Parts: sequence; C-alpha cells; structure tokens
Amino acid sequence: MATVFSSSALLSPSSSSSPLPPTTSPKLPPPKHLPISLPKQPPTTLTVTLTAAAAAAILTTAAAPLPSLADPPATAFQVYYGTAASAANYGGYGGNSDKKDSAEYVYDIPAGWKERLVSKVEKGTNGTDSEFYNPKKRAEKEYLTYLAGFRQLAPKDVVLNNLALSDVALQDLIGSADSVSSEERKDEKGQVYYVYEIDGVVAHSLISVTCANNKLYAHFVNAPTPEWNRDQETLRHLHESFKTVGSF
Repeated sequence: MATVFSSSALLSPSSSSSPLPPTTSPKLPPPKHLPISLPKQPPTTLTVTLTAAAAAAILTTAAAPLPSLADPPATAFQVYYGTAASAANYGGYGGNSDKKDSAEYVYDIPAGWKERLVSKVEKGTNGTDSEFYNPKKRAEKEYLTYLAGFRQLAPKDVVLNNLALSDVALQDLIGSADSVSSEERKDEKGQVYYVYEIDGVVAHSLISVTCANNKLYAHFVNAPTPEWNRDQETLRHLHESFKTVGSF
C-alpha cells in the first residue's frame, strides 16, 4: 500500500515557526575615476610660425612710439626761382616755370602760401623782386629785394641802416625792437652772408644779405609775434633756404 506524504511534512518545524532574517549586501566604496593622460602632440610647423609672428607683432607694436596728437604735421616746401630782373624787363604777372634757367637766387616757400604780384613801380623804387605770404595771416611773409651796383658788402651796421631807408616797416621794427643781432656767415663755397635777427614787441624778422652778380640781395622773413611763436621752426627754415645761384 502506497504511502502519501504531505507537503507540510517536508518542512521542518523550526523553519515554519522562525522566519530567516533578510540578507543585506555589503556596501562597496564608490569607484575612483583615474585621470587619463593623453600623449602630448608635438607643435606643428604652422603653430610655431603663427606663434612667432604674433610675438614679433606684439614686440614691434610695443617698441614703435605712438604718434603724439600734439605733434603738428610736417610742412611741405617748394623752391622759388628768382630772376632779379630789372623793372624794364619785368613782366610782373606770375609764373615760375620759365625762371629756373635764368634764376639768380632761390628760397623755399611753404605749401599753401600765396604769391603777391610785385608791380613795376614797386620794383623800380625799393627793389622788391618777389614776395609770398601766409593767406591765414598776410603779415607772415617772406620777400626779397635787390640793389644793383654792389660788388661787396659794407660793414654789417651800414648795410642794415641802408635797407631800412627804403623800408618804413623795417625802420619801425628796428626802432621798437627788444634786441637786434647780426653775424657773418660763409657757405661751403666761401660766399659771405650777413644774418640779422630783430626781436620786437609786436613782430620778429630774420634777414639774410649777400652780394653776387654785382648785386646786393636781401631776403626777409617777417611774422607777428604770435605767428613767430607758433611757426618759428618753419620760418627759420625759410630764412636758411635762401641762396644765390652758383653758391649751392
């Protein structure tokens, strides 16, 4: 006779009366992220070239001085060729293109200055041969006079007094001047120039006088005191640019 087993009989008394405690998994430490070191790539030729160019540009920019906003722009000049023609042979109306071949003297003119046409009467009375002026201030000007029949220069004071006899403005300037200086200079060819500087209360004058071609040439640079203080460098350049042809 077969024996029938009950399923309850397979369970032990202890397992049915006391449940097993829950199983707890042990806590593991969080994983550590190790830094990954990538292999360094050597710099390419293009990278090196661009880096060097940028460094050179920075050094160049740092070394080059920046232009000052207070610095005035450089003055441009053109050369005037004077013929010192007699009043009888003087046309009196502009033109400088045909004068170079027959010029007896030269001097520089600042860009923008205007020529004042000298009349035959003025040329015949006081010997004025040419004149240019600043259109912003007509009293700022340069001009040249000449007298024929002079082989050599007289003493400096005699020459200045003779120039003043035919120039009323020069007389007034000398009479009210704070100082009048004079000196003798020679160019590289030995030609003698008398140089005068007249410092007045209201105006300043630079005069250069020499003899050549049996003539006495006197070059004047005049300016009111405010213009002199502003344009002194340019005006001295005009003064020093005067030369007779054959002496340069």
